[in-house]
Amino acid sequence: MTKTQNPDADAILDAALAHVAFDGWSEATLNAALADLVLTPEAGRLAFPRGPLDLALAFHKRGDAAMLTAMEAAGLDEMKIREKVSFAVRTRIELASDKEAVRRGVTFFALPQNAVAGAGAIWETADAIWSALGDTSRDGNWYSKRAILSGVYSSTVLFWLGDDSIDNADTWDFLSRRIDDVMQFEKFKASVNKNPALKPFVAGPNWLMSKIRAPEKGARPDLPGFWSKAKS
Repeated sequence: MTKTQNPDADAILDAALAHVAFDGWSEATLNAALADLVLTPEAGRLAFPRGPLDLALAFHKRGDAAMLTAMEAAGLDEMKIREKVSFAVRTRIELASDKEAVRRGVTFFALPQNAVAGAGAIWETADAIWSALGDTSRDGNWYSKRAILSGVYSSTVLFWLGDDSIDNADTWDFLSRRIDDVMQFEKFKASVNKNPALKPFVAGPNWLMSKIRAPEKGARPDLPGFWSKAKS
């Protein structure tokens, strides 16, 4: 998988993967990895200031980076949008070949103190996919696309973790059905917006969505977007 910019962090993560199956994403795993590499606890804290949390996030981000590399190499221009999304999600899951590390990650991020970081990691995966596919939305659709894809991705990962079918065929069928559901919803939404009788009922929500803006590059990370005062 794609490496990070920190050699110590990469080495520690590689060493930690041998222990995750036994100790999960924990201090024990981090300490074991440091011992394997004969590194000090200080080196571990420098690489992963929040300990196991940053270690688990590094594993997730490494998977995202590898997915983007694979998407770029594949050349998706001739595919339809649903095929592109399906390819991205499937590639992201296939590259995370260590099911036990992912399973332990799901358990780890389910803990209350880690839930926000876990949700953020899934959101970043969805954002990486849409950005790589050239998404140009800047209003409320920027958020809805990522929220919907986050649900598709996370539910498919959970299905994959319990899948024992040959070549994970059942997982890819599940993914196809989830994307079909999303496409049907988008078609329904488009039909509602085109229906003259329903336009008065959706005018308010559509106006509200048009005033929401996606975050600008370099914006504060704790502010996900902003409200537009531009005239409609």
